[in-house]
Amino acid sequence: MINKDYYELLEISKSADKSTIKKAYRTMAKKYHPDKNPGNHEAEETFKAINEAYQVLSNEEKRSLYDRYGKEGVESHGQSRGGGFGGGFDDLGSVFEDMFGSAFGGGGRSQRRERKTYKYNLDVAVEVNIEFNEAVFGVKKDIKFTYKTACEPCKGTGAKDAKLSTCKTCQGAGQVHARQGFMTFAQTCPHCEGSGEEVSHKCKKCTGTGYKEHKDSFEVDIPEGVSDGIRIRVSNKGNVAPNGSRGDLYLQISVTEDAHFVRHDDDIYIEVPIFFTQVALGGSITIPSLRGELELEIPAGTKDKEQFTFTNEGVKSVQGYGKGDLIVQIKIKYPESLTGEQKELLEQLQDSFGIDSKPHTKNFDSMFGKVKNWFK
Repeated sequence: MINKDYYELLEISKSADKSTIKKAYRTMAKKYHPDKNPGNHEAEETFKAINEAYQVLSNEEKRSLYDRYGKEGVESHGQSRGGGFGGGFDDLGSVFEDMFGSAFGGGGRSQRRERKTYKYNLDVAVEVNIEFNEAVFGVKKDIKFTYKTACEPCKGTGAKDAKLSTCKTCQGAGQVHARQGFMTFAQTCPHCEGSGEEVSHKCKKCTGTGYKEHKDSFEVDIPEGVSDGIRIRVSNKGNVAPNGSRGDLYLQISVTEDAHFVRHDDDIYIEVPIFFTQVALGGSITIPSLRGELELEIPAGTKDKEQFTFTNEGVKSVQGYGKGDLIVQIKIKYPESLTGEQKELLEQLQDSFGIDSKPHTKNFDSMFGKVKNWFK
């Protein structure tokens, strides 16, 4: 499965409008369509990913969720993985027309996209570690990060005087071909990464990296309800391209686990140890919750691992869909050892129940006889 930024997949900027998104989708879908790349599994996976990207970016609500929270935010809102034909029949029709020509003899249109010449991605990712309670209730964090700007002499290419030469591996095509049996497969050139160009002489200013680094910091509001692994997008805080356009900064949230509360989505679980006598008698106990204390009523005869739910006592949804629940799971505790007096009292209690204290005898009496008959 291809796990790549949607904008990068369609080769568009974060500010692209709907028309640009649609044109980019049609161009990329035509390029990687299975009918144009028979037997090429990599092209097929890319085609699926392109359709998935278009499904999200062509929908304002899904695009907004993606821009802020990444794929996780879209998936939790109901967007499925896997890449169906999200463009609609009008878009796919255009793709097929571009590939094979119209039914009336019209030729397909070609579009040459400007090649990226600088040697770094515009988007930047920073891991942000927060405590369990900070994820639940939100927090302000000081973010320190490093971003890149293009080396001026080489304009980000890493080449002396910004002069790139034709890639010797692919001869400038950006692709190399591999033969397997009677089939020939096209793959992105591993040397130039599809650009068709390479560096013959490194830039002395940046020693061939194509950029210089800068340190920066700012304060950000982490919203309540974020979970481990979620990404938050901060616009225009990423690396800077030679033309001055700037990428985005993605905050990768890492949440420290709590010693007692366990989170699953927006629900919170807590295990409550109960002594066996209290389970037998029933009663009420005070338990901790995210926002204070709660009273838990324990019915007599409660079973081990039995669960009780407190509605709306969980985490507030980061998408604003209310709160999850607090689920309390009972763990019955038994004494590790008994004094002579305690043992005597327990024996008296057991005797007071009579035959009910030995339920196994009723079940096994008939079985003993049956088993003996097996060996006669």
